[in-house]
Amino acid sequence: MNGKLLVVVDMQRDFIDGALGTAEARQILPRVKERVRLARGSGETVVFTRDTHADDYLSTQEGRRLPVAHCIRGTEGWQLAEGLAAEGERIFDKPAFGSCDLARFAAEGGFAEAELIGVCTDICVISNALLIKAFAPETRVSVRADCCAGATPAGHETALAAMRACQVEIV
Repeated sequence: MNGKLLVVVDMQRDFIDGALGTAEARQILPRVKERVRLARGSGETVVFTRDTHADDYLSTQEGRRLPVAHCIRGTEGWQLAEGLAAEGERIFDKPAFGSCDLARFAAEGGFAEAELIGVCTDICVISNALLIKAFAPETRVSVRADCCAGATPAGHETALAAMRACQVEIV
């Protein structure tokens, strides 16, 4: 196993300052950008996830439980925060909280470590961390707490505790 994978989860406009934006997401954005810059400089593989819904979102199971249209494909809110993704970096569009395609990529890439940052700690970050653990059980999975924000501060802390219990290292 070799190399390190940095996964930037759902750092999209709707989660930062759009339909579901939070002060916490806005606060972590500079740290996320700095972490991405450092990762590129040290040769880490950087990938992104992008929450992706269709116009019928409100009629989906998720939409009925969270009736706020967000991250609709092609809208401004669906876009990653400005200055994050570089040309050629992989983006995993995902219609659900976790991405099996991302987890397969992590497993097939033979990464020694996968680090996750982004939003929301208590929904998509935890989902993707646990999928990577399932698909790549010998990969060290970590979450950088100061580069993550939950839907709420309490949800963020609860998710960190749950991930610790599942052997995800919190850094």
